[in-house]
Amino acid sequence: MTTDQTAVHVPPLPKGALRVLPLGGLGAIGRNMTVFEYDGKLLIVDCGVLFPDVDQPGVDLILPDFTPILDRLADVQAIVLTHGHEDHIGAVPYLLAHKKDIPLVGSQFTLALVEAKLAERRIDPYTLTVKEGRSEKLGPFECEFFAVNHSIPDALAVAIKTPAGTALHTGDFKMDQLPLDGRITDLAGFARLGSEGVDLLLSDSTNAEIPGFVSPEREIGPVIDSIFAKATGRIIVASFASHVHRVQQVLDSAHEHGRKVAFIGRSMVRNMGIARDLGLLHIPDRLVVGMDEAMNLPPDQIVLMSTGSQGEPMSALGRMATGDHRHVTIAPGDTVVLASSLVPGNETSVYRVINRLSRAGATVIHKEVAKVHVSGHSPAGELLYLLNVVKPRNLMPVHGEWRHLRAHARLGIESGLRPEHVVLAEDGDIVDLVDGRARVVGHAGNRYIYVDGLAVGDVGESLLTERKILGDGGFIAATVVVDSVTGKVVGGPAISAKGFSEDPEAFNPVLPLITDGLNRAAGDGITDPHQLQQIVRRIVGRWVNEAYRRRPMIVPNVVEV
Repeated sequence: MTTDQTAVHVPPLPKGALRVLPLGGLGAIGRNMTVFEYDGKLLIVDCGVLFPDVDQPGVDLILPDFTPILDRLADVQAIVLTHGHEDHIGAVPYLLAHKKDIPLVGSQFTLALVEAKLAERRIDPYTLTVKEGRSEKLGPFECEFFAVNHSIPDALAVAIKTPAGTALHTGDFKMDQLPLDGRITDLAGFARLGSEGVDLLLSDSTNAEIPGFVSPEREIGPVIDSIFAKATGRIIVASFASHVHRVQQVLDSAHEHGRKVAFIGRSMVRNMGIARDLGLLHIPDRLVVGMDEAMNLPPDQIVLMSTGSQGEPMSALGRMATGDHRHVTIAPGDTVVLASSLVPGNETSVYRVINRLSRAGATVIHKEVAKVHVSGHSPAGELLYLLNVVKPRNLMPVHGEWRHLRAHARLGIESGLRPEHVVLAEDGDIVDLVDGRARVVGHAGNRYIYVDGLAVGDVGESLLTERKILGDGGFIAATVVVDSVTGKVVGGPAISAKGFSEDPEAFNPVLPLITDGLNRAAGDGITDPHQLQQIVRRIVGRWVNEAYRRRPMIVPNVVEV
């Protein structure tokens, strides 16, 4: 297994070699993006976002760092999208903002979701719809597409064939042998590709730590049906807005038990409309109603299909939990079903929503108390199966946190790969495939690009650190007026604070300390405002630490007169 340091070092691409540059998806679940380079041309696979955690206050989304390719966008032959989840397509609008005519390649449903997203930004993309079993020539890259089963319809894996070798990127996948749509992962195609020779396998690592094989989606239907049979009041089901199969199961149970269904949440309404139009979601006549009609139905005749299964505060379910939703107020007798897995990092937010819903009187059912969801990612048994079918010369685990990547690397070695043929890389690492061997050869640099409202990239780590300090310790502003000649205090000091203390006299003890400190500095001939500000900062900081054992943000302001 190989790793590399993070210092920027971009060696020239050897003649006849295939270069792989992951710009996201390694070390975290999200912002998946991988760039392939051959003969001066680039091919991008996926372009997704990462959702922020509690250590990134105020951040809406996190993008891949496009910097290594921004001056080479004319060389990009296409962006191949494996499926329509946000962590694989969410950053497409931000990349197309730099060059709108980069072709987008994907399945019908995936492209429909992307086009709806781009329409909001008035971008009309060039798209190429592909299906499993088809191949497309994209510059020097011959791409063959394979059906894979996942928690969204129309997911694809892609084999990228060049004279330097063949790379197989699985995208996100599992091996459900009884999928609801009958579309199974194409193991026969993978076996045939393996017999032809796969030089590098880039494979989904999300569930590499979990032993065994995935449970079929069909096992969820009876559980949902039993919940509907027992519920006497309103039912609210929260799921990913792209999980068409789960929504179909909810629709089927609602129809069986004589309930109407209303979709809540902009993305849920949009995505299910697209799925219905493409024939991927089958809705019986008059089953789905609008919110106005739903609110006038008896509680035992309605199902609300909502977003917010990850505890997002601004989602429909998140606003219901806090009592801020304009249509729905949680009441005793409601049954709330969280029909999704927990994305790593979201656990605290989800449990907070569960507690709030429970406090309001709802019965909350989630995957820890009932089988209302199965993962969309292959566990270890299936990953080993794929390794034995494909028999790659090199393995590069992708799509996972470090614990997932390392677990997948161990599976590769257990399947017979030599350790030096298992590439453990991180975002920004440069991996070259030369003469059948993949190695980390450099690092192109990589950082999180934060989206805060309409601002992209304006928020950096130092600003986030300041926000965390503000959130943890509050804010203290100390203002003092000094004589511009002598430096002695002639006004103040005055202190104002936010998020620190509600006691109006809390800072009285430090005021004479500031005055004494500045007057001593004046006596030593120190009159520079910047130096005086630092003195104020040190005095206030030392006093706060001794008196409160806290570290707020301190902003000194010295005014000369």
